[in-house]
Amino acid sequence: MLDEIAARFPYWAIAVLLGVGLYGTIGKRSLVKKLIGLNIFQVAIILFFIAGSLKTGATVPITVLGEHAVAADFVNPLPHVLMLTAIVVSVAVTGVALSFLVRLYREFPGLDEEQILEDLGRPS
Repeated sequence: MLDEIAARFPYWAIAVLLGVGLYGTIGKRSLVKKLIGLNIFQVAIILFFIAGSLKTGATVPITVLGEHAVAADFVNPLPHVLMLTAIVVSVAVTGVALSFLVRLYREFPGLDEEQILEDLGRPS
């Protein structure tokens, strides 16, 4: 039983990160905490894809001329490339969200979501 849990430790850690990120995104009122929760959630998804692409005993997909290559012997680089792209998008989204938060902070006294909606005259 303990061996099964230890063998799947990355997935347990990812599940915890997903839970923390989801709670931070949905359960908090502060927009800064919501943004931090969103970033934790994004990191958990990226780690999930990287952990899912793990292949024991495989090498990088580089062959020497004259060798016969078997595709099963190599790691698929596509998930890693896609996750690098996801990291870049995540940083860009975080930057834009932080600039919006700075603008909101200048306009309203705090970054509480319900308080901002009340100041705008909309029901929360």
